[in-house]
Amino acid sequence: MRRGTALKRRAIRYLVGQAHRPRGAVGWANGWMFALRPSNRRRNVWAVGLLEVGPADRVLEIGFGPGIALAALAARAPGGVVFGVDHSRAMVRHAARRNAAAVRAGRVRLRCAPVEGLPDFGGPLDAVLAVNSAGFWPDPVARLVELRGLLRAGGRVALVSQPRCPGATRATTARAAGELREMLTRAGFTGVRVETLELDPPAACVLATAPACGEGG
Repeated sequence: MRRGTALKRRAIRYLVGQAHRPRGAVGWANGWMFALRPSNRRRNVWAVGLLEVGPADRVLEIGFGPGIALAALAARAPGGVVFGVDHSRAMVRHAARRNAAAVRAGRVRLRCAPVEGLPDFGGPLDAVLAVNSAGFWPDPVARLVELRGLLRAGGRVALVSQPRCPGATRATTARAAGELREMLTRAGFTGVRVETLELDPPAACVLATAPACGEGG
């Protein structure tokens, strides 16, 4: 009995770890699963629409997974640049394949790096997107303060959460949205608001704005 319980716990830890940082053959398979799941596609395209990306915007997605949102962002910013950072090499390969033409044209630029080690983007960003990744960040408020510094005044950030834990409900989503909202406020963002997409469970997108210097605390 104890052996079975221990094996089950090890299996759960492994699956959680793969969700956090997909790797190897299992990570590659996870990438295909993430890309093919209809709710993931709806959630990502919906979040990109809320971010109101302009045709010449410079946008960053953190934790881009198989690259669904990257493709939608690039379509909205044909004269801009979409940067992507993910700490999973398997996901970088998936996203590079899905966005091959835009990568070749230099309109999508991908890096394998952790959120606490972001590269230089060569100038201020207009928008930042993170879908189901902020909950994994080390010291997320500190990370958001760093992101606020990378955004131009008035730049937008969108943090999306669709809880995937067993038994997740509308209440689970509401709690997650509340946590993201508090983190953004503590990091000095303004105009924080929450939008909800009716999935099972619902997805919440928490949007906020980077204030001008001297505003927002």
